[in-house]
Amino acid sequence: MGGINKLTGPIPKSFSNCSALELLDFAINDLTGTVPETLGSLPNLYHISFDANRLGHGRAGDLNFLKSLGNCTVLQVLALGGNHFGGELPESIANLSPYMRTFDLWGNFIHGNIPNGIGNLVNLIRLNLTDNQLEGSVPEAIGKLRNLEGLYLSGNKFSGSLPLSLGNLTSLIVLYLEQNMFEGSIPQTIGNCTSLNILNLSKNSISGTIPREVIGLSSLSIFLSLSNNFLTGTVPSEVGRLKNLGELDLSENKLSGELPSNLGECVSLERLHLEGNEFDGTIPQALESLRGLEEMDLSRNNLSGLIPKFLGELLSLKVLNLSYNNFDGELPGKGIFSNAAGVSVIGNDKLCGGIPKLLLPPCRKEKSNSRRKIFSRKMVIPVTCAAILLAVILSLFVGFSKWRHVTKSSTEDWQASMSYLDLFQSTDGFSENNLIGSGSFGSVYKGILPRDNNIIAIKVLNLQQPGASKSFLDECNALRSIRHRNLLKIITACSSIDHQGNDFKSLVFEFMANGSLDQWLHPRDNGEHQNMRLSLIQRLNIAIDVASALGYLHHDCETPIVHCDLKPSNVLFDEDMVSHVGDFGLAKILFKASDIPAEGQTMSVALRGSIGYIPLEYGMGGQVSIHGDGYSYGILLLELFTGKRPVDDMFKNSMSIHQFVAAALPNHVMDIVDPSLLFEDDEDEENGNDIEEISMNNVNPRLNVGRRTNDCLVSVMQIGLMCSRHSPGERMLMHTVVNKMQAIRESYLKCKKSRNMKRF
Repeated sequence: MGGINKLTGPIPKSFSNCSALELLDFAINDLTGTVPETLGSLPNLYHISFDANRLGHGRAGDLNFLKSLGNCTVLQVLALGGNHFGGELPESIANLSPYMRTFDLWGNFIHGNIPNGIGNLVNLIRLNLTDNQLEGSVPEAIGKLRNLEGLYLSGNKFSGSLPLSLGNLTSLIVLYLEQNMFEGSIPQTIGNCTSLNILNLSKNSISGTIPREVIGLSSLSIFLSLSNNFLTGTVPSEVGRLKNLGELDLSENKLSGELPSNLGECVSLERLHLEGNEFDGTIPQALESLRGLEEMDLSRNNLSGLIPKFLGELLSLKVLNLSYNNFDGELPGKGIFSNAAGVSVIGNDKLCGGIPKLLLPPCRKEKSNSRRKIFSRKMVIPVTCAAILLAVILSLFVGFSKWRHVTKSSTEDWQASMSYLDLFQSTDGFSENNLIGSGSFGSVYKGILPRDNNIIAIKVLNLQQPGASKSFLDECNALRSIRHRNLLKIITACSSIDHQGNDFKSLVFEFMANGSLDQWLHPRDNGEHQNMRLSLIQRLNIAIDVASALGYLHHDCETPIVHCDLKPSNVLFDEDMVSHVGDFGLAKILFKASDIPAEGQTMSVALRGSIGYIPLEYGMGGQVSIHGDGYSYGILLLELFTGKRPVDDMFKNSMSIHQFVAAALPNHVMDIVDPSLLFEDDEDEENGNDIEEISMNNVNPRLNVGRRTNDCLVSVMQIGLMCSRHSPGERMLMHTVVNKMQAIRESYLKCKKSRNMKRF
């Protein structure tokens, strides 16, 4: 076995000399070239895994070796995902071992059809062809794989109707068919798959109504998504049979009618997405039974009536989107409705009341007859005129103040501006000895103010760099009114001229004594931080701090802000190792309510960010949204716990840090974490083992990491993967990340505390 190493070069043909070889596992390396056909001369081989390498050339003939594997008569596992294999699936796959249980070719460049011979592999339990370029219809022969538990065909170009024979797969637990071009209706026969836990048919061109047999499949317990299709009609009442379902997503279709009250019987629901349809009527009172609901999105429908108060009594509800409907009346004020970051009601022009941050008009209240008499016409007219005149005067005054406010180079709530001379003297003339960092638009210096000896950090803009002046203004605008313990605090700004008469612009920040996350994760050769490492708890704290900062920017600011350049060098530590997110030179303020992206929505701007952390959609279409920050956070989280940069040499071509981590979870998480975490004390500490002694005696450090640490790391990595998903709408929102990361930390600390108490 040679999995998860740094092996390079081709697969040696000499393996064919190992006639007794039974298992060949070289997953997650950097192997290139072709798979030798001589592997077919190994009759005892039952497991082959070359997942996540660079095998193949992306062209015809790459899969010719599959024919020779027909001689491996006891072969059970063939895992070739995450490579560069091209060409078509050969008909010879029909001759593979009848004992085949796993057939994985995900993440390659394979095109053409699935051969009918696939039906010969009757003992297959898992078939994964995700993220290729396969096309045509899925053959009815797929229905012969009656032992199949997992079928993964998402991210291809399959078309035509879904095969009716899917209903023969009665052992199926997971069915992923999303992101293809399937047409026609959903086969009723899928209702025969009574072991199904997950069904995803989203992002196709499926039409017709939702079959009662499918929506009422009571075995569905994790995820049902039919989103982004062309489904019509009402939601059948059989939806109430989904009593164990965690997430239901029927969004972005053409479904109509009233919301079925039977939804209230889905008592395990945590996420309910029905946005982007044509539902009408009111929100059913029966939904008050959904006590575990965390997210509900009913936006962009034709719902009307009062917003029920029971929604404010759902204690688990963290996200509620009711925007762009026809709701009227007074908005409740309790629970989720008291959190402006968690609720959206924009586009409902008849709503009133609610907390001030939601910016709804006050509700009119009926006045008694006695009050009407007091406010007679003779009094109302002059009072109204005076109020109008006063409002005009105030608006002119406010407008003039705002004009003056915008034209100033620093805000009034910052301290009095420092002069160029002050900054020049505090840095010894911007000496290189005081240079602590540099970026795309300028340099950062450490300064000591002569008048009070306070240490500051001064970001001096390089105005010769195109875009630097705009970056200065953007950062001023972004930092003008935000305040959060995990954001780098600005002291003042300076816009002046230097000794040579050139324009000079700088921002002055609190000094961060412990440098940046980048310096701690990737120490330089000069010895900086070489003898210091971040513990697991410190990394959890950093992850929570950064997520809290982004959550504040996205959801708690009066005008949401997208950071656009989150990376380790922009995460700074104060003397107590509290994290502060800085550098808002690329930040984007979403000024209008309509600028706030709903799930799946974005706003067009130029490409922003740093290579490795830029979300995929920015590179393809120049789009910006809070989901883009979510992607950058996900990559940063994976880097924080693996210690590997996303631009590491090992991540080339089709391999990425996301794929690297995904391929290792859950069983190989300890093979990819930052090596310094392998010396964390855990369950072995309970037995009195000394970490330093273990290291000195050359004991495998992985043995020093217990189950609790392993589980903690798996949970964290999974959040990183969810945040860095390809589709923006599928990424986790920051307030959800904060809650989940805090729960992981609390669980780990609780277990550790309990273990320490047992020792005494």
